Amino acid sequence: MTAETPVEPELPRGVALAWGVAASPQRGPKREMSIERIVDAAVEIADAEGLAAVSMSRVAQSLGYTTMSLYRYVTAKDDLLVLMQEQGIGLPPEPDPALDPSDWRGRLRAIGHAQLEVHRRHPWLLDIPIQGTPVTPNNLAWMDAMLEALSSTPLDQGERVAVILLVTGQLQWQSTIERSYEVAAHAAGIETQAIDDGRSAMLAAFVTAEEFPALRRAVDAGVFADGDDPFAFGLERVFDGVAVHMAERAAGAPADASATPREAPEVTADKRVREARKAVREAEKRLRDARKVERQARREAVERHRRDDR
Repeated sequence: MTAETPVEPELPRGVALAWGVAASPQRGPKREMSIERIVDAAVEIADAEGLAAVSMSRVAQSLGYTTMSLYRYVTAKDDLLVLMQEQGIGLPPEPDPALDPSDWRGRLRAIGHAQLEVHRRHPWLLDIPIQGTPVTPNNLAWMDAMLEALSSTPLDQGERVAVILLVTGQLQWQSTIERSYEVAAHAAGIETQAIDDGRSAMLAAFVTAEEFPALRRAVDAGVFADGDDPFAFGLERVFDGVAVHMAERAAGAPADASATPREAPEVTADKRVREARKAVREAEKRLRDARKVERQARREAVERHRRDDR
């Protein structure tokens, strides 16, 4: 092997199966058994009962085979999770021909909405741990689509990847919150809107201007009772921030112009700096404790006035 010959990495079996380069079993219990059928059955169980319900034995039972027969095809549950995620996310949508190729915001928004829909169809995807940069075909297709949406921008390649992380982080957070609402509503046998209605009523009843003045102003303004989508607002502000950075880059600002300056190691290590930071943390804790005592005193005073009025 020469120095110029690239070394082909050894792939985990789940990843190799996703790419279709893993060796297939030479024989199985029956011809009808296949990796595709195993993954289909696992996804069906997860869609109906959640990821915790998926086990090798449960999947085998649903297919009418023994657990050991599955191991001829998928050697571990972790490999099965890789394949389930790959099937669950599917492929990204094709670019909307109505959108200008330079409309990076519109194209990212469309991809983002598609990601949200994927999580709504398969909420168990949110339970699969994130383990670094994705390396399976469908995951990479989503990344490629988002990078392509940014291809006409002045951002360099590293900044484009950073924008993807920023946008997908916002979308992941939205999906997590939406899912928690669905779980809570299902457990209570109510609609998700009823959760917000109930919380709004509690805030209106218990948040007082004396104890939480700023929050009370928000309650009185109807912030917690209206139907506006705060996540849509958040995503658009992410895009606004990226647009500002793009304008700076187009004007010739260096790529790291917005980076936060770091302290020199000798400053960070200085004993006086460490002591000062510790003192600040302790003061902040005392302030939090004092505010807690103040809130409790206010509640007790309000309760006494209520009893006196009776």
